[in-house]
Amino acid sequence: MGTAQSDVALARFADMLAAMGTEPRLRIVRLLLAAHPAGMVAGELGSALDLPPSTLSHHLDRLKREGVVTVRRDKTFLWYTANTAALEELLRFLYAECCTRNCACDPAHITQEHS
Repeated sequence: MGTAQSDVALARFADMLAAMGTEPRLRIVRLLLAAHPAGMVAGELGSALDLPPSTLSHHLDRLKREGVVTVRRDKTFLWYTANTAALEELLRFLYAECCTRNCACDPAHITQEHS
């Protein structure tokens, strides 16, 4: 990967991490991952997280803008899903930096279940 291309990827990953960097947004991502691949409608997300529609919309827009979630319209409903392809790219980047290239983390510790 060239320098300019890796700089673009690095900026994209930083934006994705920043988008997930609040508790409500991380909860949204966690719920959408649990509901994968079907996803959830916005109302279900709001009810599950006890968030008013305007606040939920703000968080979903940020996650969508950074490519963490995708949205599709089905009649009057907006279905949100986790963008697992983008999350896999982010995890692959982190894994390469932490576990492969720099050996800062032991991959066995990452994949073990913790109580």
